[in-house]
Amino acid sequence: MFFGVSHLVVPVTDLERAAALWRDVMGFAESRRGEGYLDVDSGNVAIRLMQVPAIELKLSLRLSVSDVPAAYQALLAGGAASRYEPMRGPDLEEIACVSDPDGHAIVLWRALTEDEWGFVPELPKQGEWYADAEDLLKRLLAHVPALFRMLARRKTTRVIEQLAREAQSPVTRELVIRGYITASAKITRYRLVEPLRAEGIDPDDYRAEFDYE
Repeated sequence: MFFGVSHLVVPVTDLERAAALWRDVMGFAESRRGEGYLDVDSGNVAIRLMQVPAIELKLSLRLSVSDVPAAYQALLAGGAASRYEPMRGPDLEEIACVSDPDGHAIVLWRALTEDEWGFVPELPKQGEWYADAEDLLKRLLAHVPALFRMLARRKTTRVIEQLAREAQSPVTRELVIRGYITASAKITRYRLVEPLRAEGIDPDDYRAEFDYE
């Protein structure tokens, strides 16, 4: 019965002024125009700019951008007013906010990578770990590209703890090394050689793990 959101309606008092901001400054393509309205394609949902005599309800819209400071400055240059400058929010994101000429809030945001957070998240561990084993895994995981590190952290921790359960042992450095290798797809394990060597570990001592299917 319901197919999803097709449009978000933004009431505006000057249609052409709003079109200049959404179309010309933000770069969203004009997709349809009718009597008293204009649709722009935001990429995942249409924004309908609707001409009204007066704004009765002000909206807040959240836009994903690749560069928060650059988008913020572009909107200010395009006639928007600052609400707050680019900053790091509590949800591990960079955000800024402006008001369009009709007073609607436009929040600009992008998620920060782990490297930009400035701290190393805790491992999702459940069992008992020796401190040197935990520290080793965190250093090894730092070599994983930030985009994939959260998934790698979860999978690798799970594999290591399974090895520990099988060995009926707390997690040791040896189990971390073995799990770190076997948790990775065999076709990409060659990428683990340099991180291991950087930790003073000889990959040749773990041929069985590198060959593990």
